[in-house]
Amino acid sequence: MLKAPLKKTIRDFDIRGKRVLVRVDFNVPLDKDRNVTDDSRIKAAIPTIKYLLEQGAQPILMSHLGRPKGKAVESLRMMPVAKRLKELLKVRVVYLKESVGPRVKAAIEKNRDAVVLLENLRFHPGERENLPDFAKQLAELGDLFVNDAFATAHRAHASTVGVTSYLPSCMGFLMEKELEVLGALLEEPEKPFIVVLGGNKVSDKLGVIDSFIDIADTIITGGGMCFTIIKSMGLEVGQSVIEEDQIPQVASALKKAKRKGVRILVPNDFVVADRFDKSANKKIVPCESIPQDWMGLDIGPMTVEKYCTIIKSAKTIFWNGPMGVFEWSAFGKGTKAIAECISSANATKVVGGGDSDAALRQYKLENKMTFVSTGGGAAMRFLEGKKLPAVEALDEK
Repeated sequence: MLKAPLKKTIRDFDIRGKRVLVRVDFNVPLDKDRNVTDDSRIKAAIPTIKYLLEQGAQPILMSHLGRPKGKAVESLRMMPVAKRLKELLKVRVVYLKESVGPRVKAAIEKNRDAVVLLENLRFHPGERENLPDFAKQLAELGDLFVNDAFATAHRAHASTVGVTSYLPSCMGFLMEKELEVLGALLEEPEKPFIVVLGGNKVSDKLGVIDSFIDIADTIITGGGMCFTIIKSMGLEVGQSVIEEDQIPQVASALKKAKRKGVRILVPNDFVVADRFDKSANKKIVPCESIPQDWMGLDIGPMTVEKYCTIIKSAKTIFWNGPMGVFEWSAFGKGTKAIAECISSANATKVVGGGDSDAALRQYKLENKMTFVSTGGGAAMRFLEGKKLPAVEALDEK
């Protein structure tokens, strides 16, 4: 089982008077007026930024926002993020409309008493392509590189991997916390350890299922992914989403789980619809009785009751993925009920980011969890036992 790597942190460096280049994840949602609608990722980076300021260092922050595909896009500039960051930090924040070059260097030098936020990194094709020239230009802006963007740790980009070739590098407090909490799930979870997995694709979860079969007591499934599991058991699922090509791998995982004495549970009943539409006709049917022309869009009340009983017995819970199409109120009851069960459990409760995080915030339950990861994809990759390129690139302890 992969253990969290021992990498240097900002505590390992004397940073007084240094320019510290910090990769943060400020990829936040904006409304039509370009106001930040969810600042949780900005807030997650604040402990690291404050520490740098308290130690007499100058934080130079860099992030991407959206998918500009290597070109400047006016609606994806970092200005709204700088505005929100200033409100949260209550210090001077200088936003630059470029991310590299002589004007950026001059502005950093001129504003040594301020937090500097660079322009959207993905305006440059060199960012995603991890081009050495772009990475070198970024590195020239600082004396030390700190990676605090766990959500991008599974990507080998110029600002996450390339820059480490040119600067001493370490992780910030958020990156450290993510690896510590997720690593504990793999190494020493208090039992019973219950894993709750949902979302649309079983192919996205098979690696994690395989990893957790070795350490969990029960794996609970819902969302679109469970229909491929049900299909592999020989049952019909109507028009529900399935991945036919994943059935052999699912069957193999079920055999491994049986051999290890780990239960992989599928729903007993579903809320099914006659079409994929928020106003579709719906009804509740047993798992084995989904009509041929209908599709499952949420778990049913019997399943909620069964799953909640199991969740309440847990001492450690990991949750990733909604139980249904929670964005539509008609098919969101299952996700909400499971979120409430997890939030009220007397256990260590870890949520794997992504749609689960969005659901928690929708139900205002995020503060009732022990830890909510900022990186769905990175968290799942780490929990599969795979290495994260951006973490591997940092200096060893």
